[in-house]
Amino acid sequence: MSASSLCLYRPLITALFFSRRRLISSSLSSSLPLVRVWSYSSSHSSNGPTPPPAIVEKMEEQTIGVAKVDTLKQKMELLGILCNDSCVPGRYTNLLCPKCNGGPSMERSLSVHIVQKGDLAMWRCFRTDCSWGDQVYIDGRAAHNEVKKIVQFSGQMTEESLRLEPPGEKITAYFSERMISEETLRRNAVMQRSGDKDIIAFTYKRNGLLVGCKFRSIEKRYWKEKGSEKTLYGIDDINDAAEIIIVEGEIDKLSVEEAGFCNCVSVPDGAPGKSSNKLPPVEKDTRYQYLRSCKQHLDKVSRIILATDNDKPGQALARDIALRLGTHRCWQVRWPKKDESSYYKDANEVLRHMGPDALRKVIENAKPYQLCISDRVVSSDKHKPGRIPAS
Repeated sequence: MSASSLCLYRPLITALFFSRRRLISSSLSSSLPLVRVWSYSSSHSSNGPTPPPAIVEKMEEQTIGVAKVDTLKQKMELLGILCNDSCVPGRYTNLLCPKCNGGPSMERSLSVHIVQKGDLAMWRCFRTDCSWGDQVYIDGRAAHNEVKKIVQFSGQMTEESLRLEPPGEKITAYFSERMISEETLRRNAVMQRSGDKDIIAFTYKRNGLLVGCKFRSIEKRYWKEKGSEKTLYGIDDINDAAEIIIVEGEIDKLSVEEAGFCNCVSVPDGAPGKSSNKLPPVEKDTRYQYLRSCKQHLDKVSRIILATDNDKPGQALARDIALRLGTHRCWQVRWPKKDESSYYKDANEVLRHMGPDALRKVIENAKPYQLCISDRVVSSDKHKPGRIPAS
């Protein structure tokens, strides 16, 4: 049975929902919604007065204009821009920027403008450390010269611009040794650098659009594409999830999917060297900016399973995430023993040595984070001389 068909709901009851936005993103530009144009016909009362042709034409134009605006708003929604009723042609509206979430103060920094004819929408974030700008046409055309004079929009990152291609035999074999199937690689758009058989490309997507890319050599050297958005890897997989799993690396995210859970995301930058029991000011908490950029997804999650690495940095990462997202809704995985003196380190180790069923059970048996903390304190006390272990 394939990995994607095994994406289970347990123990996460509402875990796996795939975003409908991603499914329609490729078809919006070619299949516009039907436009309902009001007109008089013989089905209406023949006794009533017939409006002048000029009035009928004006009403038809207004109806078509509304349909155009609705289509533009649907396209913007695919990019994370949530338009409200104030977004009307000919006006500028300030909205929350989906790229930076308005910074620490969460200001409405995205200026959105729909042109009077309703065939083009454009926007720009006026925060200097974001400055995200772009535009959409109702028929998918590129911006004309007049728009280019108004504002210089940034280019969209694409697989072509990064010279990406499907993984070849060498990279596929590398993942196969780690019990990760080609189907899982395809679903997560794992690729390789064109002409370079040793470079894995983990594509970061939001609402189906490429927003970043992390490269990894088979020798385990990492780097990111310039301009990559700092967000959770696999964010589209938790669009409608009430319960999620957070892991420490992209390969662990793929491993958890092999165990049947697609409602999993990975942090983008691994674990910190150390952590603090106190939250720093928001403006200084730059390492965890990706949690704030995914706030709309994370706020509606009721249960978070932390499946970070079983080492000190991994425990520090779990502690930092729980502190920021709320310990009351966090659970933590306990990795099983490898032998008498050591434990398995992460999801992929368990998958490789114990299989997908064992990994699934480990995740299902996650314990409340507060209880895990208490158990670690008790275990630590047992090794301290002169102290009575907690009962």
